[in-house]
Amino acid sequence: MIRTIFAATVALSLSGLAPVYAEPAVVMAPGGAGGGYDAMARLPFDAMNKEGIFTDGANFTNKGGAGGTIGLAEFVSSNTGNDNAVMSMGVIMVGGILMNNSPVTLDDVTPLVRLTNDTGVVAVATDSPIKTVEDLVAAMKADLGAVAIGGGSAGGVDHIVMALIAKENGLEPAKLNYIPYDSGAEVVTALGGGALTVAVSGVSEFKSMAEAGRIRIIAVTSEGRVEGIDAPSLKEAGLNVVVGNWRGIVGAKGMSPEGRQMWLDRFAKMHDSASWKETLANQGWEDAYLSGDEFLAFLNDEKLRIGDILKESGLVK
Repeated sequence: MIRTIFAATVALSLSGLAPVYAEPAVVMAPGGAGGGYDAMARLPFDAMNKEGIFTDGANFTNKGGAGGTIGLAEFVSSNTGNDNAVMSMGVIMVGGILMNNSPVTLDDVTPLVRLTNDTGVVAVATDSPIKTVEDLVAAMKADLGAVAIGGGSAGGVDHIVMALIAKENGLEPAKLNYIPYDSGAEVVTALGGGALTVAVSGVSEFKSMAEAGRIRIIAVTSEGRVEGIDAPSLKEAGLNVVVGNWRGIVGAKGMSPEGRQMWLDRFAKMHDSASWKETLANQGWEDAYLSGDEFLAFLNDEKLRIGDILKESGLVK
């Protein structure tokens, strides 16, 4: 049905006539309202609407849990062959599929674009005796289980950051005392209340909280320092750990070549727009645009990379 409607739209457009209907997009956000996947689902459509790129609207569904795999499964089962259905996703879903042994994988969708990257930060409470990365490593070596670590989904990018820090220092990542939370706000509350020793999240969530004096950032997970944050990268602190929380958009399984190209064209125009540049700045996201076959190649490499990290860390077999 969707492909027939799309073909009719093209025919009308080519004939110089305006389409006589509007067809809202079907958009899955495989996470809770207000989270990273929710923003990645909604904000590109806001930008496209402002720029007149896609103005037919969208019907959004939030379905969180299990690293995004619950939403992924529903998206695939409900939208196969639908050229008008897309879903936000990212590196956390790559790990979530492995951690949850999900029967539905990213082989069951149509990769479209990688849009953003969110550099991670490692933070402690403002009154914590841990002042530096060296202090954190010393605490982990003294008693790994006593270092309570807060972050996002188990097996997600926050967990991977701490697993790599442990591995770099000869510690067993599988023995980390890692506690997953649903949001960065919950992590900060737990950190301030003394339930956590250290926390990991993205710059977009933690920078403003550090500026408000609620937490203290001791490191970032990029290659070098991040503007506006007075803390070294983990690499600068002597650890070979560079991790980013990238996010993007995929289409439905069985999307037609014409449908795929339709979305690639829309996202290309959006990426170059003033509205999207403003969105990146407002959200504190880094531009990480990859489209079509380039994103597919990156995603295939990322599946192998994340799989190796999780296996070496003892988080999956």
